[in-house]
Amino acid sequence: MFKFDLLSTDPASSARAGVIATAHGTIETPIFMPVGTAGAIKGVHISELEEDTRADIMLSNTYHLYLRPGTEIIRGAGGLHRFNGWNKPILTDSGGYQVYSLAGSRKITESGVSFKSHIDGSAHFFSPERAIDIQREIGADIIMAFDECTPYPCDYEYAKNSLNMTHRWLQRCVDRFDKKEPLYGYDQTLLPIVQGSTYTDLRQKSAEVIAGFDMPGNAIGGLSVGEPHEEMYAMTDVVCQILPKDKPRYLMGVGTPANLLENIALGIDMFDCVMPTRNARNGMLYTSEGVMNMRNKKWENDHSVIDPNGTSAVDQRYSRAFLRHLFISGEMLGPQIASLHNLAFYLWLVREARKHIIAGDFATWKNQMIPKLTHRL
Repeated sequence: MFKFDLLSTDPASSARAGVIATAHGTIETPIFMPVGTAGAIKGVHISELEEDTRADIMLSNTYHLYLRPGTEIIRGAGGLHRFNGWNKPILTDSGGYQVYSLAGSRKITESGVSFKSHIDGSAHFFSPERAIDIQREIGADIIMAFDECTPYPCDYEYAKNSLNMTHRWLQRCVDRFDKKEPLYGYDQTLLPIVQGSTYTDLRQKSAEVIAGFDMPGNAIGGLSVGEPHEEMYAMTDVVCQILPKDKPRYLMGVGTPANLLENIALGIDMFDCVMPTRNARNGMLYTSEGVMNMRNKKWENDHSVIDPNGTSAVDQRYSRAFLRHLFISGEMLGPQIASLHNLAFYLWLVREARKHIIAGDFATWKNQMIPKLTHRL
C-alpha cells in the first residue's frame, strides 16, 4: 500500500524530508525522478540507473508507451517492470502534457482528446477512463489523472474553463480507477493534478478541489511551460499552503537544479524533468560548481575529473578533456557519460537537500548553493 511518512521539516523554510512506501520499494523524499519516456532512460542502462545514480523511482510516459510498443505487448510481458527490468517504483504521467504539446493535431472536448500520432499520423482518442485503463495495463506504482495542461500565456477565461473540465475529468478518473482492479497483483495509486495557469485565484480553487478528493498524494501541473521562474514559485507557494501537509506533493516537469532547491523550500517532495538527460546529449553538464558546456575549447586540455565533488563513478573515472573529445568526435559514449553524470548529480542534489533538512540548516545551505548552480564555468 502507498504510504507517506513525514519525518522532518526545515525550521527556516517549508522544506520537508519523508519516505514514500510503494509495492516496489520505498522512496526517500525530496526525490527527483529520471524520465524514461518510452520505458528507458536514453543512453542509460537500468543497472547504471540503479548503481551509479541510486535512483529510487523512474517516470515513464503513457502517451508514448501506448503508441509504441503498445499496451498489449506490455501486458503480455506482465507489466512495465518486467518489460524493462526496472524493479523499483515507476510513475506514469497520464498523457495530458503530450496532448498539450500536440496543439496542431488534437481536439479537446468534454469527452476527451482526439489526436494524431506523432509517429505515423494515425488517429487516436484519450478519455479520462481510457487514460486510467492504459495506466492499469502499464502497471506503474503511481499513476496520474488525465488533465489539460494549459499553455503560457493563457487567457483567464480559457484557464478557468479548462480547470473546471480538469476537475470533472478527475472525478471520472477516480470512478474508473475504483471500478478497475490492478492487473499484476500489487496496488497502484492515483494522484490528481492541480491546474490554474498563473492565476492565483484559480490555483487556490484547484488546490482546494484537489485536496477535497483526499487522494494519497497530490500533483501540481501546468508550470514550467514558459512562465518566468518567479511566477512558478509564486503559484507553487500558493498551492502548497493549501494541499495537505501529510501527503506528498509532486511538481510536474521541473526543472533546473536551482528550480529544485527553490521549490523544495516551498514544500515540494517530488520532481521530474527531461532537462538533465536532454541537455546532456547536447554537451551541457550540471556540477556542484556550476554549468559546463563540454564542447567549449577551454576543456580541451583540462585533465581534471568532471566534478571534483561528484559521487558517481563517471565523475572520478573520466576527465573533462576526454569527455570533450568524445563530443567533438561524435562518439556515442559522450552523451551516455554526460547523461549518467547529470542524473547522478540531480540525485546527489536532492539527497544533500534531504540531509540538510534533517540537520535543520537547509535554508542556509540552499542560499549558498544557488549561486554555484547557476554559475557558468
